[in-house]
Amino acid sequence: MRALEELVGLLTRLPGIGRKSALRVAYHILKSDEAFAAALAERIRALKSQIVFCSVCGAYTEADPCPVCSSPSRDRSLVCAVEQPQDIVTIEASREYRGLYHVLGGLISPLDGVGPEQLRLQGLMARLRSGEVREVVVATNPTVEGDTTALYLKRLIEPSGVAVTRLATGIPVGGDLEYADRLTLARSFRGRTKL
Repeated sequence: MRALEELVGLLTRLPGIGRKSALRVAYHILKSDEAFAAALAERIRALKSQIVFCSVCGAYTEADPCPVCSSPSRDRSLVCAVEQPQDIVTIEASREYRGLYHVLGGLISPLDGVGPEQLRLQGLMARLRSGEVREVVVATNPTVEGDTTALYLKRLIEPSGVAVTRLATGIPVGGDLEYADRLTLARSFRGRTKL
């Protein structure tokens, strides 16, 4: 069944979908009515044609600029630098951050051939030259690549007089000290706050 195998091959290219999961999804689609399969195919096609990158921050959006960049209620003196557009959704879900965003489009990773030139840094620096931004919050993952990118941003931005901060890292809520690794504990002690 060539059609089934081709669909499974495509589905396994999705993150987190192995062959077993891909087969399960393919068989589910095969068992579903024609209207469901057609609607699913149409939604996938529309996703690629209707979603674009915001010309200001680089987020996924249906309207350019995106709702965050065009909102008058956002704090324009604060820009949060994230790795990918989907990171914005995660931060927005916390309902704690009211500033703007800037999607870097990746992290510095020399082993993967990704240098600063491949990131959206020119757009970020142009936004800083406007004089409106007072602080850039670096919200990269606490990995070697995330830390490298954060340090690079700090060195790049600080001469402009804009403050550079980093999201706190440490023991998660509900976490257990017994299972925390050495690096997490060290970061927790360095980032401790007053009670």
